[in-house]
Amino acid sequence: MNEYLSPTHFIDSNNASVIDFANSRTSATKTPTEKAIDLYYAVRDEILYSPYHIVLNPAQISASKTLQRKEGYCIEKSLLLAAAGRVHGIPSRLGFSIVQNHISTEKFRKMLRTDKFVFHGYNEFLLNDKWVKCTPAFNKTLCEKFNVPALDFDGVHDSVFQQFTPEGNQYMEYLHDYGQFADFPYELFVSELKIHYPHLFKQGEAISITP
Repeated sequence: MNEYLSPTHFIDSNNASVIDFANSRTSATKTPTEKAIDLYYAVRDEILYSPYHIVLNPAQISASKTLQRKEGYCIEKSLLLAAAGRVHGIPSRLGFSIVQNHISTEKFRKMLRTDKFVFHGYNEFLLNDKWVKCTPAFNKTLCEKFNVPALDFDGVHDSVFQQFTPEGNQYMEYLHDYGQFADFPYELFVSELKIHYPHLFKQGEAISITP
């Protein structure tokens, strides 16, 4: 269990800014479930979702770097939520999947040359002896733009991407699950990106996608 509570380079829960963030978004007097809920909403809405600049330099990937940027793609936001959970002694781990987004923008699909999102990141907290999934990627204002409800989290039930829009159209579908990890599997992440999006790779430290 210690591996889900300890700081790492990517989940740097021992970073001063991460500790301040985690402590200021909830109260020490609350239960672990209440704390997890508070932290989920803080990361979901205070860190804006941005998939257009995927950092590949591992030195620039961490919870504290995400907090500093105030934006990030799903993995970066998941790192921050996991770190914040560990600050409060809540066992936290990462999960990764391939998902198919049926309402992604045409421009974004053209950039990726697919509507499949590889290595989508989510979180799991151990609450009341049960691992509970939550997905802090899409902030509320972004969901409103796409006319889909933002994902809520009650600390009891899994909170994953909505399967249907309010009109009944299919929204998000999980195609493959990589499993759960105590830390960010950086090498697997990069290798999967190269397999699925080889056209995005250029010389340098990041994949840049211009919206």
